[in-house]
Amino acid sequence: MSVTSRGFELSTLLIHRVESTFFMAFECPNRTEVSQNLTQFVANPGIDTIEPNQISSKSLTEGVATKNLFPDSKPGKGVKLKGASKINSKKGIKALSQSSIPGDVALDCGLSITDLPPALISEILNCLDPKDLGIVSCVSTIFQRVAFEHHAWKQFYCERWGLPTTSLVVDDDKSWKEIFMEREFRSKTFMGRYSMEVLYGHTEAIRTIFLLASSKLIFTSGYDSVVRMWDMENGLSIASSKPLGCTIRAVAADRKLLVAGGTDGFIHCWRAVEGLPHLFELRASQNQNTEVRLWGHEGPITSLALDLTRIYSGSWDTTVRVWDRLSMKCTTVLRHSDWVWALVPHDTTVASTSGSDVYVWDTSSGDLMTIVHNAHVGNTYALARSHTGDFLFTGGEDGAIHMYEIVNNGYDCKAWHVSTWVPHSAAVYSLAFEFPWLVSASSDGKLALIDVRNLLRTNKRAPGKRVSKVKHLDGDVAEPPQRMLHGFKINLFSVGIGADRIVCGGEEGVIRIWNFTEALEIERRVRTLRGIRLENRMRRRKLQTELSNKSGRSDQCSVAAKKNSVTCIWPNKRGISGKLKT
Repeated sequence: MSVTSRGFELSTLLIHRVESTFFMAFECPNRTEVSQNLTQFVANPGIDTIEPNQISSKSLTEGVATKNLFPDSKPGKGVKLKGASKINSKKGIKALSQSSIPGDVALDCGLSITDLPPALISEILNCLDPKDLGIVSCVSTIFQRVAFEHHAWKQFYCERWGLPTTSLVVDDDKSWKEIFMEREFRSKTFMGRYSMEVLYGHTEAIRTIFLLASSKLIFTSGYDSVVRMWDMENGLSIASSKPLGCTIRAVAADRKLLVAGGTDGFIHCWRAVEGLPHLFELRASQNQNTEVRLWGHEGPITSLALDLTRIYSGSWDTTVRVWDRLSMKCTTVLRHSDWVWALVPHDTTVASTSGSDVYVWDTSSGDLMTIVHNAHVGNTYALARSHTGDFLFTGGEDGAIHMYEIVNNGYDCKAWHVSTWVPHSAAVYSLAFEFPWLVSASSDGKLALIDVRNLLRTNKRAPGKRVSKVKHLDGDVAEPPQRMLHGFKINLFSVGIGADRIVCGGEEGVIRIWNFTEALEIERRVRTLRGIRLENRMRRRKLQTELSNKSGRSDQCSVAAKKNSVTCIWPNKRGISGKLKT
């Protein structure tokens, strides 16, 4: 199916969608009725040819004005429909035969979907996903302009990757569609060529890695109890903290706060220093009020996370604590049945793993929303979450990776199993997600890249409801990953993904960075060459069309010359010489 036909089909579906609101937007002198038969009529019009003098007032009342169905067509030139010839105002028009006209289709006021108010058209386009919105923009210039400037592109971006960096927002020359398409293009580079960088600095095994892609910084720590900060671009060590006195198993950061959790049960915090290029001063002097240490847990801290107002910490004391960032005090304690291994917050909820179970909590009330029992055989070590918060990814001691969808209808919350992958032969210790890639780190020394693009398609949120399009698979169904990365020996403990890079650390005590910027440049060159070839092909096709038109006119001239030719006998030299002799 071509893009134009697909877009035309989507436009008819949009007409059907606004069936109930179309008449509220306009006040027509005669009542206009549109039903589901309009879609069938557009797909199979059943058009016959009649002359203008055969058109009665009744047929005009029962028919459909073709100029309103195709607002971009010019008068006198006609419109080419599927299965019909052109409409010409001089030779006659194409009208609807009585057998093909639906009985309840009557457009007396002569209006089309493009005559709707812009706000209503915007709400209609808001029901489409990025692919269908791009297809609809190919139907006509009106849809192309509205779809290009539609606010849904910002929503698409935020649902997949969260809020963009400051540099993208400040650039007024780029529309949200261009920003979305550029980020979508960059996400395809993880299947291309890469270069590997190795960073040395830690003296013992690395237990945790955090990638702050917005500031191009990497934070690492481990058994040597030192938190190190690295420049992601050139791989240089920027700063390192003083030894914190115990193993650091968790690190989290944003542009205002850096936190590290130790096995002694404390959370060490660094506040960002204004004007500092690398944000944090890890070796601050005693007179600076930039470091804070929080106490409250009774066991080693295994996981940390931040949002705009809170700090989340999980510990082997079977609790998850929620801290207020302003007062630095604990506000909520969520108690589990076993050691807490991982947690991921979103909005007013937080997902956590305890033993082999997965919990979803409401942080505002402290209530348990849902629980998944025995998600893995053994402990559930790793947890990741989509930016919308609707999908959870878990990794466990059995080497499997599960995907769950969190469905909350307001009074009941459930976790539906979506898919399973078994890419590793040993325990999965860490997961990281950036649309559409899920990357896992295992103790078998391998990284697995899984594309979950097709599993994350969901309908737009209806008023008060949410309908999922995910196909819930059986528990024994396993899909292979799209790519496996090697380079370590054993025991990979932590992984991060972002900004065309994958960062990983483990028992070797070194940090490896897979850099995919080379694949991005190659993809850009390929796309440029593809555009040049397409432009040259269109130019050749245009020249061929012009030449064919010229040859057609010359053939017509030759035919006319043959018809109007006068037969005559031209004398030759021999005949003339014979006559002269006589």
